[in-house]
Amino acid sequence: MFEKLADFLDRKLSTPMAKMSEQRHLRAVRDGIVATLPIIIVASMFMVVAFLPDSLPNDWAFVQWIAKYQDKILLPYRVSMYIMTLYAVFGIGHSLAKSYQLDPLSGGILAELAYLLTIVPTMVPEVPESVTQLAKSNPELAEYIGQVPLGFQLPMANLGAKGMFIGILTAILAVEIYRMTERSGFKISMPEQVPASIARSFESLTPTAIILFIVAAITMWLEVDVHEMMTTLVTPLVSASDSLVSVLLLTFLNSFFWVFGIHGASIVGSLARPIWLMLFDGNTEALAAGATIPHVAAEPFYQWFIYIGGAGATIGLALALLITKSEYGKTLGKTTIIPAIFNINEPLIFGAPIVLNPVLMIPFIVAPIVNALIAWFATSMGLINRVVALPAWTLPGPIGAFLATGADWRAAVLSIILILLSTAIYYPFVKLYDKKLLLEEQGEEVVEEAKER
Repeated sequence: MFEKLADFLDRKLSTPMAKMSEQRHLRAVRDGIVATLPIIIVASMFMVVAFLPDSLPNDWAFVQWIAKYQDKILLPYRVSMYIMTLYAVFGIGHSLAKSYQLDPLSGGILAELAYLLTIVPTMVPEVPESVTQLAKSNPELAEYIGQVPLGFQLPMANLGAKGMFIGILTAILAVEIYRMTERSGFKISMPEQVPASIARSFESLTPTAIILFIVAAITMWLEVDVHEMMTTLVTPLVSASDSLVSVLLLTFLNSFFWVFGIHGASIVGSLARPIWLMLFDGNTEALAAGATIPHVAAEPFYQWFIYIGGAGATIGLALALLITKSEYGKTLGKTTIIPAIFNINEPLIFGAPIVLNPVLMIPFIVAPIVNALIAWFATSMGLINRVVALPAWTLPGPIGAFLATGADWRAAVLSIILILLSTAIYYPFVKLYDKKLLLEEQGEEVVEEAKER
């Protein structure tokens, strides 16, 4: 019965979803965004350091020093994570061009060009004559006016996660135009004697001209605010993603796909990560501005309060296996506990195994859902801070939770509670599984003894 159900789900849902996650454009989006994670991880740590004065006693010398230089500490964040879409677009264009066997570097540059053409520069208003006259008798005002930049300025807001969807669309558009010119031969071809780098530059002239004309015509000449249009379209989607129903659904799907041997995080992450980044960016912007943190369900929320030890909250399984009686169970627990502490759980998923295991699949689905419910209400009620940083995913759960919430010790305590709760959920199922393993091992011992006689 179980095997028939597994086969049905595999054919009707799991396999099609796995294929969809490997679709060329979705894979390029995933690769481009994942490539920005080192920037996000390191830059978010500057956020944690800059706002330590909010969590530590103000009479400590180093806390006072941080408070004094907070703006300068935040500068690396503003030129890295604050404009993350600028980096992601290059990665998306690079990956998509490579999948078409085009020059990846040209693909990344063309994608960046198309995206930046949507960030329309604006002219800084001139200082009115009345203010200039007033400044003649007010040195402070004169000094301030002297610092006001002249000419064009580039709006920064849409270079961050707010512009992610436009970045994705323009990157795909640019590479598809590049591909069209290559396939149709509508390009400037150079003789074979010309160095490859120079030849590529000339071949890119045609798609560059097309991209410049099309995108500039829309955003600069027709003055269509594509970012505002996209914001209007995705706002309901973002709001829905920052809800308890969405958190529970994504948590369930992640575990569900893993149960059938399919990388759940890859499928769920490919579809949800752009939204998660928008939620996360909204939190970091609010923190930097000293405003109320708006969102609960940014990606670090899943990492540090739901998937503790890996998908399925399997650190609870590793701990439960340590007190089993079967030889296999005890050995598996000892060998997987250290990886589980650092959120590596493939040895458990395929070693227990959890895949297609009718006993262990139940807590594998239930434990993270229970964690999600508790963490959601704890965060929504203000019992712990909302996530504002993305620590390295290999950190132990309580440490990662502490850093992700801006050095909130209560988050570390909640992480420990959730680990213990996950262990309690896994324990009765591990006990059943251990009993089965014991019977199998005893049966093998009887067979071995019979052979020896």
